[in-house]
Amino acid sequence: MIDIDDIKPVGSSLQRPECVLAAANGRVYTSDWRGGVTVIEPDGQQWSLLANESTFKVKPNGITLMADGSLLLCHLGDETGGVYKLDERGELSPFLLEVDGAPLPPTNFAHLDIHGRVWVTVSTRLLPRARGYNSENADGFIILIDDAGARIVADRLGYTNECVVHPDGSRLFVNETFARKLTAFDIADDGRLSNRNTIIEFGEGTFPDGLVFDEDGAAWITSIVSNRVIRVSSDGKQEIIVEDCDKEHLEWVEQAYTEGGMGRPHLDGVKSKHLRNISSLAFGGPSLNVAYMGCLLGNSIYRFSSPVKGHPPSHWNFNGPKNHNIKEQ
Repeated sequence: MIDIDDIKPVGSSLQRPECVLAAANGRVYTSDWRGGVTVIEPDGQQWSLLANESTFKVKPNGITLMADGSLLLCHLGDETGGVYKLDERGELSPFLLEVDGAPLPPTNFAHLDIHGRVWVTVSTRLLPRARGYNSENADGFIILIDDAGARIVADRLGYTNECVVHPDGSRLFVNETFARKLTAFDIADDGRLSNRNTIIEFGEGTFPDGLVFDEDGAAWITSIVSNRVIRVSSDGKQEIIVEDCDKEHLEWVEQAYTEGGMGRPHLDGVKSKHLRNISSLAFGGPSLNVAYMGCLLGNSIYRFSSPVKGHPPSHWNFNGPKNHNIKEQ
């Protein structure tokens, strides 16, 4: 297990950095609740790319880096959702606002795979979303956007969170946060999902949120509340890599979850030494051996040296948006 004192903050004054991405050029990206992303350069300097002033205020949860330098932002509104495209000039445009004829509820996450397809998750159809913090609720779903359009490809999931295509390319993995499961589907050539399979069911104190893979094909899971990072090997064995939580607080949350009474206070009042509700993870650094963690309640993200290298994500070699605050010489 990583010593909590060996985990260091990255960035400052960040605004709800729930999602974190890293790229080969050394950049790290985090979602910015003010309406865009914050970019942390290899030298530690940071700058923000925010949507230009408009009547609509996007609240980014998951973010996705695209090949043209733009980013996709998953809008986690109080009552509305959708996926928006933010270009490097700060222009915001709709990418996906409805599916199967219905407007998108608050939208959680989007994943770009190596084939250019975008997979989108909606955690729950219930409003407010805290009504979905229940092990009995299963109304989350997954959308696929490809050349054939957008359609729901999996439904009735227990609070759908991050989803990522496995490095073998044949399976889509997804976290069901309040069902406490890591689930996988087989992917057909046309994007259809089948053979739903529970890879692992997590125990007390684990609420799986973020998801990435390492070079061995093992899944790395971040857990909100308990501030755990768990490595799940291909044979289903769990190894806790990071943990930072208060035992009594975790017991309080666990009791509320067991009794069906979990709500916002159980997520927003996390007690820990350093980490403030870690919600995502990205491998970065020159050799993909640095793990960066997004923090729902923090004003920094965090990093540690990983004992295993990460698998390069689909956006690994993308340059990302240009910083137009810097004048060319």
